[in-house]
Amino acid sequence: MKEYTTEFIRNVALVGHSSTGKTMMAEAFLYFSGAITRMGKVEDGSTASDFDQEENRRTLSLYTSVIPIEHKNTKLNILDAPGYTDFVGEVISALSVADGAVVLIDSLAGVEVGTEIAWRYCDEFKLPRIVVINKMDRDNANLEKVMASLNEFSEARMIKVQLPWGERGDFKGVIDLLSNKAYEADGKKAVDIPAEFADAAEEARHELIEAAAEGDDALLEKYFEGEELSDSEIASGLKKVFMAGDYVPVFVAAAGNEIGVGPLLDALVSLMPSPADRPAVVAQGAKGEEELIASDTEPLAAYVWKTTADPFVGKQTFFRIYSGSIEGDSRVWNQKRETEERFGSVNIPVGKDQNIVKVIHAGDIASVPKLSETATGDTFCLKGHPLTLPVPDYPTGLFRVAIVPKTQADAAKISPTLTRLCEEDMTLDWYNEKATRQTILKGMGNQHIDVAIRRAEAKLQVGLETIEPRIPYREGITKEATASYRHKKQSGGSGQFGEVHITIDTYPEGDFELTWDVFGGAISQSYEPAIRKGILSVMKDGAIAGYPMQNVKVSVFDGKEHPVDSKPVAFESAARGAFKAAVKDAGPVLYEPIMKVRITVPDANMGDVIGDLNTRRGRMQGTDAERGLTTVIADVPLAEMLNYTSQLRSITGGRGYFMMEFDRYEIVPTHVADEVIAAAKSEEEED
Repeated sequence: MKEYTTEFIRNVALVGHSSTGKTMMAEAFLYFSGAITRMGKVEDGSTASDFDQEENRRTLSLYTSVIPIEHKNTKLNILDAPGYTDFVGEVISALSVADGAVVLIDSLAGVEVGTEIAWRYCDEFKLPRIVVINKMDRDNANLEKVMASLNEFSEARMIKVQLPWGERGDFKGVIDLLSNKAYEADGKKAVDIPAEFADAAEEARHELIEAAAEGDDALLEKYFEGEELSDSEIASGLKKVFMAGDYVPVFVAAAGNEIGVGPLLDALVSLMPSPADRPAVVAQGAKGEEELIASDTEPLAAYVWKTTADPFVGKQTFFRIYSGSIEGDSRVWNQKRETEERFGSVNIPVGKDQNIVKVIHAGDIASVPKLSETATGDTFCLKGHPLTLPVPDYPTGLFRVAIVPKTQADAAKISPTLTRLCEEDMTLDWYNEKATRQTILKGMGNQHIDVAIRRAEAKLQVGLETIEPRIPYREGITKEATASYRHKKQSGGSGQFGEVHITIDTYPEGDFELTWDVFGGAISQSYEPAIRKGILSVMKDGAIAGYPMQNVKVSVFDGKEHPVDSKPVAFESAARGAFKAAVKDAGPVLYEPIMKVRITVPDANMGDVIGDLNTRRGRMQGTDAERGLTTVIADVPLAEMLNYTSQLRSITGGRGYFMMEFDRYEIVPTHVADEVIAAAKSEEEED
């Protein structure tokens, strides 16, 4: 593949709902451009985009693939992103380095959940986009129905740039309104518009010209004066309203059968902005913010948007250059890690293959193998000109599982493995929960977690299993209580003796406090550390259900010791016994984490969502409404939210999403606490 400079590069993300044909669109582009001699199939696992073993097993895109297409002396970096909701992190990564987007929509289904998610992130990144209504050769394909769903969904106005040449089984090509020509099959040859479509084409072209004229005052004046606009003037005006986001051009295709591919590629070259046409990206420099210009002569700034690990080819780091250029066999500075990385070869990725090139120009997307320190979200720059590029906001994974190793050998590898997985995927996160002594992995859903676990086994050779996480309850007391305990052990030789008298009470100011209130030397204060250790060991392991205890104040006020048999270990045991006895009389309770939850759903689903929250012991705090969506705000116990991701998708048809953060601890209702305590005792007896 030859080198392409900034003005001849287009970075375009293919996004949309799952199964709208994104992967086959990329495959059709490759075939049309002559890069491959035969189109692969998703079902066979033979496409250039879906090359991962897990993608082939599921016949589903799981990761964003880079597919560069050479067309009309321009390189289009096609970013084929997954459509399934669990893998939204890959969509965000793709859109964050794209300069424009192609939103694919099924000709029968219209706007779906994946469409809405992709559209929302296109808005967030302020990306110009076109819509391709794909699979127009399907039975029951309905262009007008899809257009109606688009117009109802989007604030931006839709403008048809193409009409279908025939419908459903008779769909044979596209009628291009810009060139006023028809293109059969893949569109390599233009012909006159068939007579039966002439009137519809003329009417649609008239609407297109009106929209294009709005992009330029001179064109608008010329249009109102009744003068005809040339094809180049229409194209120029259309690009302006497209770039401004006032209109969204709509195309038609059946990429799986190679219909409409050529005209669509032409449109991507002419409509989509080059990196130099986009607003400057702002980076953080040593002296404040700097605007980056997409030029080889500017200081280097490259963003790492994806990293992958493979046992055979090693680590691959994917980056996009926002300013400057990078050559093979060079050194670059990783600003986030504050370390220098040595580049061997620099490559243009084509699916799983890597094409080595000498230099990567500003605006281009490339990869480099075997970097030791770099992770997703890092910035490459010059050591003498440090820059940090912004990292997009990724949603927090709210689907939790507990991780356990398959074997003892895997146990030692859990921490580095999970860290590696989370470095590659910004929507994964993990932590150790002290209260339950479990390792928790958080992701976007069941499929997302399952893919991560399989990836750990296939790519990192670490066997992991998942179980439902325990809730990090805490134990506490509600009133004052006094107790004593004598530890006495005699079994030949010196024995053990210690007696401790304590009073415990609630302590809202902190987790724990111990005061020494022994008078008259009943027991020596030298045993205080042992008594403290005994009490803290019970607080750590819990006195009623095995969960850590907090907010307890202890007063040691009396006891007895033996001149020969008293030892620290005896007073440690006595303290444990006294503390457990006191807790029983102090009104022990369980506390549970309460989450602040914000659930955004279509208005029509609000009632069902609120009803469901009521069954989850949720307490409504209010609602916010905006453009057909309602955000329900509620306080809900974490114990009731473990499988909420799946439930919310079921209630809303996948259109609802939620955010959740820890707010406070509250006392668990008695009937719930009794079940938790009974389960803990049963588990203890089994052990």
